[in-house]
Amino acid sequence: MEATASAKYLRGSAQKARLVVDMIRGQDVNKALAILRFSSKRAASGIEKCMRSAIANANESAEKANVSIDPDDLWVKAAFVDRGPTKNRRRVRPAPQGRAYREQRHFCHVTILLSNDARPEPRAKRKGGQDAKSTEAKPAKLAESKGRKRGGAAAAPRAKKAAPKSAPPKAAADKAGRKKAPTKRATKKKTSAKEE
Repeated sequence: MEATASAKYLRGSAQKARLVVDMIRGQDVNKALAILRFSSKRAASGIEKCMRSAIANANESAEKANVSIDPDDLWVKAAFVDRGPTKNRRRVRPAPQGRAYREQRHFCHVTILLSNDARPEPRAKRKGGQDAKSTEAKPAKLAESKGRKRGGAAAAPRAKKAAPKSAPPKAAADKAGRKKAPTKRATKKKTSAKEE
């Protein structure tokens, strides 16, 4: 049996409310309520009210269907946050040097779906911490991406000069003890120093 509840026009942005909702998704009801109760996020109080409303909706729909359910068996099957309107919620904020910054005050809509059905088993993880399904599709993508060269700023820090494995014989002779002839720039500097 499933029951939903939605809280609309909660103050605060959807991005910030999603941080709280992500903590309770997939948890049983008692644990989710404890997380919301002791969370320091401002959005947690509105989401807690929505959760309690969903529990009450589950009890009500069970009574109408003449079915008994235990509220402790419920768990958060789905929870998501949508953006609300910002129209007529635009404000002007004072800024340095006599300027004004325009800001938007956000609303969000929270929806929570509770269920008492059996939970799906988590997928078996492999040694590297990746799911079994995700590793099957990766080798083909890796082979494609290795063939391509990345350009722009992404390639800049990775570009390395390849050092030659074996030095040519001329370079080996220079290393043996011969001094290199001074370059043109070096000779110009020496002559200018002597002229002074």
